[in-house]
Amino acid sequence: MTQPPLKPFLRWAGGKRWLFESGQLSLPNFKGRYIEPFLGGGAVFFEVQPTNALLSDANGRLIELYTVVRDEWEKFERLLRRHAAMHSKAYYYEIRLKRFRSPVKRAAQLMYLNRVCWNGLYRENKEGQFNVPIGTKQKVIFPDDDFEAWSKALEGTTLVQQDFEIAIDTARRGDFLFIDPPYTVRHNMNGFVRYNQDIFAWGDQIRLRDALGRAVNRGARFAMTNADHKSVRGLYIGFGQHTQLSRSSVIAGNSFYRSLSTELLITK
Repeated sequence: MTQPPLKPFLRWAGGKRWLFESGQLSLPNFKGRYIEPFLGGGAVFFEVQPTNALLSDANGRLIELYTVVRDEWEKFERLLRRHAAMHSKAYYYEIRLKRFRSPVKRAAQLMYLNRVCWNGLYRENKEGQFNVPIGTKQKVIFPDDDFEAWSKALEGTTLVQQDFEIAIDTARRGDFLFIDPPYTVRHNMNGFVRYNQDIFAWGDQIRLRDALGRAVNRGARFAMTNADHKSVRGLYIGFGQHTQLSRSSVIAGNSFYRSLSTELLITK
């Protein structure tokens, strides 16, 4: 864990790179595996770069992308640069409709769409097709992209598409889990929460708490970010240390329009 931090290669809604940049999170030393069952953009993994890790997510396309970057980064980068050379609004929507058979082509497609879609959001329609509109960002390749370094960081990882509970139930003494679930809360009519409830319901929050309890009883440690909401705090009463995290959300150049949001950090 001595390598310099790497930025994530994905834009991902709810990414956690800001936790380290703001100094609000530092992970403890641990001797076992690093386990992350909600991989997403992998910001914490690339910050820590553990040599022995289990990375999983319910999103199979996401896990396929990480696997391709690990195992076929050179071919992947060539395909992504080809997308970058062809990029336009019309090309975005043309590529969004395509269904590729090759894993590396699917991975390059997903990465291209992620780089220029709206807000790094991943969303599928009922047919399982990515349906996020194009965003305002137009860069596909950045000067500091380092696919070889990302591939090397992923060398010691096990990448699996699976339910979070399965991953957490593998944790043993000495292992460390970083948990960043969708921020579903109870009895909240916010539109973003309603979207999350399609993929992560309140019952899943309860399953998550119970799985973490079992992992702690086996000797594992964890850090979890979650919604700073009374229903989530209530779910974890008497379990772990609770810390409120602050994050500035800049939505305009004028400081008058800047807001502060909070998240909940629970560690054990």
